[in-house]
Amino acid sequence: MLSWNLKHGRSVPGAGRHLRPEFTTALAGWEWDVALLQEVPPWWPAALADRAAADYRLVLTSRNALLPVRRAIAVRWPELIKSGGGGANAILVRGLPIEQHRTLRLALWPERRKLHAVQLVAANEPFWVANLHATVHNDARARSEAEAARVAVMRWSGGAPFVLGGDFNVRALSLAGLTRAGGHDVDLCFVSGFEAEGDTEVLERGELSDHAPVVVTLRSVQPGGQSPGA
Repeated sequence: MLSWNLKHGRSVPGAGRHLRPEFTTALAGWEWDVALLQEVPPWWPAALADRAAADYRLVLTSRNALLPVRRAIAVRWPELIKSGGGGANAILVRGLPIEQHRTLRLALWPERRKLHAVQLVAANEPFWVANLHATVHNDARARSEAEAARVAVMRWSGGAPFVLGGDFNVRALSLAGLTRAGGHDVDLCFVSGFEAEGDTEVLERGELSDHAPVVVTLRSVQPGGQSPGA
């Protein structure tokens, strides 16, 4: 499982130009089964998934009013509009059909934050993978959103194994009943019914984004279960 905050498709330092080809090439070239993406320009997920030979689901987050206007500015002058170009979170899946997609609004202020999750099935065993981007610069709010996400995914999964990952905007975080399987900085992965296989891998991405892509390899620990290959 890979998790990456795309910084609205921008680089550090700013490139002053449209960087979708660079992000698309990087994401397609890495090895992963499920990719959890945050701060994605809303018009990117289809192209990212197509190049990576993946299916996808997205949820719109913040600053999406008058999106065609925002998109036009973001494509031409990304460093001018920055995050004002519009936001989405996306889940990309390789090799498995997406059976269900569910969403939950976590916050409206100061920005709209949403949890979303997909149900997958491998070896006749269902499991869920959930993605969130919590509120920044407000530790208490971010922790509250993470807890709401934990409760929601536990309910959706109905006892099946699940993964809850993304940008939590909290470094020292624990969630009741879940195991922290890995992560880097604020980009974390919590699991139920899985365990980490090896250490978290931090991928080289050059100047793309202000977050490093992180990869966690998981295996099932359900009695008699088989690893779904996430």
